[in-house]
Amino acid sequence: MEETQQGENYGPGTAGVIRAQSATGDLRLHEFRSRIFHNTRFLRVWLPPGYDDPENADRRYPVLYLNDGQNLFEASTSFTGVEWQVDETGDRLIREGVIQPMIFVGMDNAARERIREYMPHRSLHPMTLRAHGTRYPSFLFKEVIPFMARNYRVASGPENTGLGGSSLGALIALYTAAVRPGVIGRLLLESPALWASNRQIIRQSHGVKRWPERIFLATGTAEAGRKDKDQSVVDDVRELAAILRRAGLDDTRLRLVIDEGATHDESAWARRFPDALAFLFGKQG
Repeated sequence: MEETQQGENYGPGTAGVIRAQSATGDLRLHEFRSRIFHNTRFLRVWLPPGYDDPENADRRYPVLYLNDGQNLFEASTSFTGVEWQVDETGDRLIREGVIQPMIFVGMDNAARERIREYMPHRSLHPMTLRAHGTRYPSFLFKEVIPFMARNYRVASGPENTGLGGSSLGALIALYTAAVRPGVIGRLLLESPALWASNRQIIRQSHGVKRWPERIFLATGTAEAGRKDKDQSVVDDVRELAAILRRAGLDDTRLRLVIDEGATHDESAWARRFPDALAFLFGKQG
């Protein structure tokens, strides 16, 4: 595990819950053992303002599950030292009335096993001959979501259930939506690694008949750091968008963002996150 229960950023909790001290709002960390992946990670659960107020005791909340949980809420735990600012953005958009109060769940990656867990297909680039990503939908639907349902007041149904991530975290989110249609209703794909496994996810997407009700799909034009590769990344994202549109997703259901000059990093994903949230969970969409 990356953090311990004692430290300047984490305070004592109850029933095994660790309270993050440096986050905006109420961020609770649960040490989570997966029988499917045979490892342990943190689930980082951010609760909206007023969650514990007595008048909200019967209220249930939409949830957005996000991969690479270490990078979402606190710079101190982020791989690059830069966070998505999910807590600040969520708090602000809720208070401004842009989105309804909702819960965010950051699912930590498994460090050295991250690539294997987020890759659903074998690959030579990146070299992944023992890909475990086909287990990820079961991890999410049989372990994480039931845990949240037992411990928090989450709303059910695809319209209240979102999934997202960046890079390989977006790749596995896309795969999950493709192989388990009708469960995820909101999908956030930031800089998806569509090139992985020789673009197999793009070929697989052609056969999908039912997609989430809303999808936010974004990439920068300077993701790879080389002009030809940058163009290839953009072309792949545009091809996926075309597949989604042929499947019936119009502009009310699909938001495509080609971010001029944006690179492949948390700062870009943080900058686009407010628009993504407003589109996926906003009152107007």
